Amino acid sequence: MIQIQQLSKKYKGAENYSVQNLDLVVEDQEIFGLLGPNGAGKTTLISMLSFLLKPTSGSFTINNLSFKENKKELKQLIGIVPQEYALYPTLTAYENLYYFGSMYGLKGKVLKDSIHSHLETLGLSRFADKKIDTFSGGMKRRINLIASILHNPKVLFLDEPTVGVDVQSKNVIIDHLKQLNANGTTIIYTSHHLNEAENLCTRVAIIDQGTIITKGVPSDLIAAQENARNLEDVFLALTGKALRDHA
Repeated sequence: MIQIQQLSKKYKGAENYSVQNLDLVVEDQEIFGLLGPNGAGKTTLISMLSFLLKPTSGSFTINNLSFKENKKELKQLIGIVPQEYALYPTLTAYENLYYFGSMYGLKGKVLKDSIHSHLETLGLSRFADKKIDTFSGGMKRRINLIASILHNPKVLFLDEPTVGVDVQSKNVIIDHLKQLNANGTTIIYTSHHLNEAENLCTRVAIIDQGTIITKGVPSDLIAAQENARNLEDVFLALTGKALRDHA
């Protein structure tokens, strides 16, 4: 589904590359986890794959379509859930979703039915006419997710989709992601919740300093690392325990 070849990004004025000569293949209908410390390059990589950032060099294809030659078609195939809420706070949940759905070319009954179906599934129907700025963090996360999947994307990029939400909201979001995947959506997912990634992802890649240092099935990575009990042990063994604060 996704083929990445020697993809790199260096920001203007930066000393080092945020992503450097990265190669990766993501298979159709995988839930693929991108894991790494702060500043490792996860968000930069997802931003390039979703056309929010222009690569410095390298190439990638999605569904055998080149990002250089088929940008318009590719944008219709993907959905993205960013770290920050991408919502209009003074509009209602329904107004936000109607706007984003229209941007993907949906209209009429198809759009309305999609909005109501997702609101119902994610437990937000009774809040459809409430303004976003009155919502809790977990409710905003769920609306953020719906806005990215109204058009049934073939590939969904998720950047920390459960950060800062309560256990109930996280459970609903994860269950919905599993259902989307079962229905045919390939998911690329970043998170600092390693236990969540271990249980959700078919495969993961651990990224540090813009390069992939290991990748594979979570259980295989745990088995291959001496004394590792879980994915967090693997992560710390490979990336170290030093703080990764950055500004």
